[in-house]
Order: sequence, then structure tokens, then C-alpha cells
Amino acid sequence: MNRVPAPARRKTLLPYGRQWIDDRDIEAVESVLRGDYLTTGPLIAEFETKFARAVGAEYAVAFSSGTAALHGACHAAGIGEGDEVITSPMTFAASANCVLYQRGKPVFADVDEETGNLDPASVAERITERTKAILPVHYAGQPARLDELRELAKARGLVVIEDAAHALGAVYKGRRIGSDGDMTMFSLHPVKHITTGEGGIIATNREDYYRKLLDFRNHGIVRDPSRLEKEPPAPWYYEMQSLGYNYRLTDFQAALGLSQLDKLELFVKRRKEIAARYDEAFRHSETVVIPRQEDGAESSWHLYVIRLRLDRLEIGRDEVFRRLLEENIGVQLHYIPVYLHPYYRRLGYPEGLCPAAERMYGRILSLPLYPAMTDKDAEDVVRAVQKATGT
Repeated sequence: MNRVPAPARRKTLLPYGRQWIDDRDIEAVESVLRGDYLTTGPLIAEFETKFARAVGAEYAVAFSSGTAALHGACHAAGIGEGDEVITSPMTFAASANCVLYQRGKPVFADVDEETGNLDPASVAERITERTKAILPVHYAGQPARLDELRELAKARGLVVIEDAAHALGAVYKGRRIGSDGDMTMFSLHPVKHITTGEGGIIATNREDYYRKLLDFRNHGIVRDPSRLEKEPPAPWYYEMQSLGYNYRLTDFQAALGLSQLDKLELFVKRRKEIAARYDEAFRHSETVVIPRQEDGAESSWHLYVIRLRLDRLEIGRDEVFRRLLEENIGVQLHYIPVYLHPYYRRLGYPEGLCPAAERMYGRILSLPLYPAMTDKDAEDVVRAVQKATGT
């Protein structure tokens, strides 16, 4: 590897991720703010239609957050008290919390240390008579091993709910993530591929799930005359037919989402360019291991997660983290295994439950990666990592 001379410290902090908002985005939102609708309006359905088309799905239902969308998916899948849902520990807490919201039980399967994605063999070991669904996480934007996971699900009649918060624009076996699953959740948080501020969206090809998701995000209220249980006495009539929540997106958020979708391909392309630069810089490093890409899987690179060869370093991961922050490189850590959080420990989940995930957690760092980064920003990251790790 060609070493780059040690740089001077950056003058400003480079965050690990951030949104890219331009004048067209601002104009799109402003036009809604000057119009008649602020909350649920016509742009919601337009955004959902455009999003579904972008991922290759029949339907899409927008929610106020990715967490709300996952909650809706668990509801639509019929998760209830005592039902088990197998998921990954290497994720944000929402991937498991959504099961608890439905009074189900999250069951954590172990991961492949080189990708951070669910190990199908570990999933198979966790399946019981109470298992109702598998909830894989496409970690960092790399698709999980969906063929194997779906085969397990099909054999047992399980629902697969994909947490693709990281994976908008990712491809698996030639098909876009979201195009052919039961339900797939995408996050619209500012650090993700496109943003609506806060927001999330479920893609599905099943009309029954689509209808349940629509009802769930709006208090369980039904207005469609063909679905009402009572003959409507007047056009204003509606019925609350199930217990739902107020998980609606706003029209000005949908306007931002519509504008952002126009730049999705550009955003993903730029993420891939930055990831390729990191690959080139660290591929032959003695102290840094680059993310492994599965055959047939094309990451959309939400995160670039390196693993440190701690046996070849004189310092630990946390010291490397501190040194990078001192260089104004805003690294992050994704993630603390969910079951190690105090709340889950109090629920009885023990340390050592998923050894590979815990080993991975002990030596990973997420480097800055977002489309608005310049080539100079990427070079600053490379130099700072080389300096911090002594390579």
C-alpha cells in the first residue's frame, strides 16, 4: 500500500453521515408550505407511487419514521403476544423494539463477522414452534443472504420482514432490495440515502399487507365505502375498525422525498465511489480489514465499517476512535449488540448470546460516508486512519 504523508489535523469536523439538500429540495418543500396541505395531502400518495416504482414493488406505505414503519410491518404480519421474531443483534434497537411493541419476543441469531449480516445457520437453530417471522437487517447496505433466509421461512410458513434502513438502492441477485420480499422497510432519516427529515416506508407486493399498513398508520380508520361494515349515512362517514396509531408522514416531507428520489442514483453512485477509494487504501493494510461483499450482492453503502486487527495494534479500538476524533474525523460505531443494552439485559438476554456479533462489536468503526463528501474529505479520512493505526 502506498503510504500518504501524515496530514495536519482537519480544521472542521467531518461527520460520519449527513443529508444533501439542494435548492430544488427547498423549493419543493416551500411550494407545499405555501399551499393548502401541510399534513396528509396528495403528495403522500404520489411519493409512495414513485418510491414503489423506484424499488420495483407494487405498493409502498410511508410512515412518520422507520421505527413506525417496522411497527406497522409487525402488525401487518400478525405478530402478537408470545410470538417470536428472529432478528440480528447488529442493528439499531428499533429492529427488535418493533417486536416488543406487538408483545412479541425478539430472538437474536448470530451474524457473519465479515458482513455483519444474519448467519442463516444460526437463524435455523433459533426457529421454534413460536417463531412467526424472520427480520433480517441489510447491514451497512449489503444485502443479507435472502435466498437462504427465504427458504427457511417458506419451509415453516414464516413472514420475512426486511430491515433495509441501510439498503435503498442495493441489489441482490440482480433484483433491487424491496422488489420481491413480503415487506421491506426503508429509512428516510437524514443520514440515509434519501431523506424526508424523519420518515420510513414499507414496500410490499401483497395487497392485504398494503391495506393493513394504511389502516395502521392512521388510527385503524377506514374511509373506503367498499370496506365499511355499515352502510354510510353520508360522505363524511368513516369507521375505526382496528387499533392503529398516528404514524402519518406530512405533505411537505413527501415533497422533500419526491425531490430526493430524483437524485437517488446519483447519491448511490457517489457512495460507491467513496467506498471504492477506501477499499483501495486499506485493502492491503496490516491493521484494517475492509468490508467483504457477498457474491451476487451489490451494497448501496450506507456505512463503511472497518474491522481492526487488534492483535497487530498497540492500542485498542476506543483509542483509535479517540485519535480519529482528534483529527476531526467523525467516526461512529454501528452497533452495540441490541441485547447488551440494559433494557434487554433486564428482560433476561445474556451476554455471550451471539459470540460472532460480540467479537465484531469489539473491533469495528464506521468511517464517514455520504454523497456530499469531496475527494479531499475521503483523503482526509484515509490519512487519519493510517495515522491513528500506525500504518
